[in-house]
Amino acid sequence: MMDVVQGRHIPEVMEDRFGRRSTIISTQLPVSKWHEIFDDSTVADAILDRIIHNSHRFGLEGQSLRRKSNEAQCR
Repeated sequence: MMDVVQGRHIPEVMEDRFGRRSTIISTQLPVSKWHEIFDDSTVADAILDRIIHNSHRFGLEGQSLRRKSNEAQCR
């Protein structure tokens, strides 16, 4: 969980980059769970608004390639 001070840094970074630079965010946590990691739901809303605006979302499905590789090595 992020405290309020940590959570406020993310919108500042997103605001500095907005409209000028691309930002890639990679996570295994679904967007629907993001409010759970911030102490302040207002900060979570601000972060999601900045991230989702003009975004492209790619969701990966299927079995992990790492898992397949480890299973092959164990045989």
